[in-house]
Amino acid sequence: MDKNDIIQLILAKLEDDYQMFMRAAKTAHEAATHSENIPDNKYDTLALESSYIAQGQANRALEIKNAIALLKQLPLKKFSIDDSIRLTALIEIESKDGTVRHFFLAPVAGGMTVQIQGNEVRIVTPDSPVGKALLGCQTGDNVQLGHICQESEIISVY
Repeated sequence: MDKNDIIQLILAKLEDDYQMFMRAAKTAHEAATHSENIPDNKYDTLALESSYIAQGQANRALEIKNAIALLKQLPLKKFSIDDSIRLTALIEIESKDGTVRHFFLAPVAGGMTVQIQGNEVRIVTPDSPVGKALLGCQTGDNVQLGHICQESEIISVY
């Protein structure tokens, strides 16, 4: 699996999310400023609530825009068998039942999954429980990944 391809898939999903949040912010802003939503009394809060929603959507869009910028600048490290896991590591683990899972350690987009070459790759951040468990480990180490999979062995780190 090519990490550049993984980054491109993440960026595509983030771009879609950015566009969605921008449209949502615009729609909520229009609702907040529409002439029919001018409050009739102090209990009529539709315009106020819409403005809060618009601001929240705009804030999320900005967070996504910043994540996109960060990922576009992210240098991808090539890992050797002796390297410890850190940012940009693509990790392959195998649980006791033989299930193989792939994780990509990124600074943003945690929780996202992408499909590449028939494999599902879950994006994890260093602050996530899985990311914390993997950080500093090496190929051959056993890790406990909680409810996702119990005792697992790190098969490879790319």
